[in-house]
Amino acid sequence: ASVSPRGNASVTELAQEYQSKKIEAYLESLWLEKGLSQNTIEAYRRDLAKTENWLRCERATRTLDVAEQEDLQTFREYLSDSGISKKSIARWFSALKGFFDHLVRIGDISNHPVRSIVGPKLAVSLPISMSVGEVEELLNAPDQTDVIGLRDKAMLELLYASGLRVSELIGLVIGNVNLRQGVVKVIGKSRKERLIPIGDSALYWLQKYVENGRQSLLKGPSSILFLSRLGKKMTRQTFWHTIKKYCKTLGIDPKISPHTLRHAFATHLVDNGADLRAVQMMLGHSDLSTTQIYTHVAKQRLKDLVQTHHPRG
Repeated sequence: ASVSPRGNASVTELAQEYQSKKIEAYLESLWLEKGLSQNTIEAYRRDLAKTENWLRCERATRTLDVAEQEDLQTFREYLSDSGISKKSIARWFSALKGFFDHLVRIGDISNHPVRSIVGPKLAVSLPISMSVGEVEELLNAPDQTDVIGLRDKAMLELLYASGLRVSELIGLVIGNVNLRQGVVKVIGKSRKERLIPIGDSALYWLQKYVENGRQSLLKGPSSILFLSRLGKKMTRQTFWHTIKKYCKTLGIDPKISPHTLRHAFATHLVDNGADLRAVQMMLGHSDLSTTQIYTHVAKQRLKDLVQTHHPRG
């Protein structure tokens, strides 16, 4: 083996290290530009590493950035033959396509070997939804005479009125809520800013919480809107357990989570004829295809309605 200036490291070892840096640069771009979660990035890292390891074993020292379409198509077939789920293969395909998109974008390669490979077709997975009646039950569950109950009521009302992600909800600061104009400014994924109008009911409970509840929870200077018992920013887990507690009391589906209210917000808007692009903007989706899941939810609800109530359903 050729010896490099760095001690006993071979040219092959240096090439592998260089390639790892390319993968890491791509993964870092996902975090910076798209705001993907750490779990998703780690899954992508494993998928790309697995692909490159296979290439080195089956295609000598070929690294991922110089892989050809035939190599990757063969590895895709290998994954299918290994009994890996379509969902996992779809994630691998997404990671791989994104990696080569990144290399093309920065001018590292000109030939994209994944564009002609067809990804697996996944069945549309419809999110758990709630009826308007179930949402009303949940919104009315907190004890509004108690400061914690008042906080929970305001949070649930705002969540259903705006479709915020739970991380966006618990991260809200006082300065981002304009009660006079009835809008909330949200800094979402990839630091993208959006303004969301909220209805009278949510505004009423927000104002009541700010005037009569928040001050009681303050333990010191804080800009956070929704405070914990300790006067600090709430965790996602705390709010998740809060909703679970109310659902258990009401006897509602235990699978309901803060994200379910985000789905209910979007579903009920689409059910009532809201423009899909307006819903996309309020949810903060970068791609309209992500929002289109709610048209499937609306169609399924109509189908269920006919099957349940029509004499020949």
